[in-house]
Amino acid sequence: MSEQDYRDPGLVAALAGRIKARNPRPLTIMEVCGTHTMSIARYGIRSLLPPGLRLISGPGCPVCVTDSALISAALAVAGLPGIIFTSFGDMLRVPAGRNSLQRCRDLGADIRIVLSPLDALELAKQNPGQQVVFFAVGFETTAPLTAATLVRAEAEGVDNFSVVPGHKTMPAALRALLARTDNIHGLLCPGHVSAMIGAEAFRFIPEELGKPAAVAGFEPVDILLAVEALTDMAAEGRAELVNCYPRAVRQQGNQRALDLLNQVFQPAEAVWRGLGPIPGSGLALRPRYARYDALSRFSGEIAGREAAADHPGCRCGRVLRGELAPEDCPLFARACTPGSPCGACMVSSEGSCAAAYKYRKR
Repeated sequence: MSEQDYRDPGLVAALAGRIKARNPRPLTIMEVCGTHTMSIARYGIRSLLPPGLRLISGPGCPVCVTDSALISAALAVAGLPGIIFTSFGDMLRVPAGRNSLQRCRDLGADIRIVLSPLDALELAKQNPGQQVVFFAVGFETTAPLTAATLVRAEAEGVDNFSVVPGHKTMPAALRALLARTDNIHGLLCPGHVSAMIGAEAFRFIPEELGKPAAVAGFEPVDILLAVEALTDMAAEGRAELVNCYPRAVRQQGNQRALDLLNQVFQPAEAVWRGLGPIPGSGLALRPRYARYDALSRFSGEIAGREAAADHPGCRCGRVLRGELAPEDCPLFARACTPGSPCGACMVSSEGSCAAAYKYRKR
């Protein structure tokens, strides 16, 4: 099948019909990938499902789950003299109290958007008299590229480059989230992350937590195939792991990327917006690469900083836990819009609030 076939209206209608024919008991499925969140909203997937079948969004957006304390630390580094601070574009407008990287840039800080940490490394080579810092945010999808960049920095002797380490890993977070609630009956597992770490990384969901799980792609047919698999398992009382995205996801993942990631990073506790501290869910630099940690490199200059408080009315944390739909937040589409966001979920291109706002008429 071509990619266009995965949007075929006939296939979509047939799958929706089969799901409705199963007449599922009340069932809540959580998707934990920001690209799934946008696709589900863009294609109106929820409108194709029976009333008792709910799709909810979880902590699948790496920008959204980056907590205010880490953003505050990044802001402190970005504001230091002689720093060129680099980041993916989505992070610039995420608020930390009344501040953000965008506001910091407007006030004169040298903050630049890059498409890759390799671009930031190139800036460091072009500006040997300045320190270049990259805000390393993302799940297992982007962490191997950060690792490759640090390996190259070491090999080329680039000493004026460092990263604010903010990478997180999905399995530990899902384990923590699912242990707290019985209201999620199945998991739509992330396709991009699974392509890196392998479908088998999510086998603990059925085997340890007793919930069905399906790895899915991002086109309407991909998503509905996974929803159908989860619906069938729920109807039959089975809890298994199904890979519904075999054209991109292998059972064991990309071993070369994982080896590179493990060469540079080691598991560490990380704080997730909405979930709090989760042991083993973050990635810290191993001792060999610890000198590239910007928070350690500039610890003296940023000592005493205070973490900014989130907007008191923002419900991003509850949205990320699947407790609220974006529309249930009192700020949604009122005080909080993409042009004037109060929380991270409205900023990111993968945020559930941004998706709900952009496609709300659907």
